[in-house]
Amino acid sequence: MQNSGIGQFIPLILIFVIFYFFLIRPQQKKVKEHKAMVENLKRGDDVITSAGIVGKIERIIDNEKAEVLIAENVKVEVIKATGIQSLINNSEVKKK
Repeated sequence: MQNSGIGQFIPLILIFVIFYFFLIRPQQKKVKEHKAMVENLKRGDDVITSAGIVGKIERIIDNEKAEVLIAENVKVEVIKATGIQSLINNSEVKKK
């Protein structure tokens, strides 16, 4: 009887393992890469904001915000961690 009790949990364990390798682990890797990208932002980098606006980093404010130039004489403050989606023409080579 005890063997049948343990046997009932094997499918649940397999489902958790599948979820971990196909959903949780890749998401954690993506978050880690985004955090590294945001920490390495510097003046002159071309970025895309989470709203889809393309601009150039004008200056970094307090390690939390960045001033982005989106048009001539138009600057917007963006929170780096949530407001900047990606770099354009990233010169760094991705590690595999």
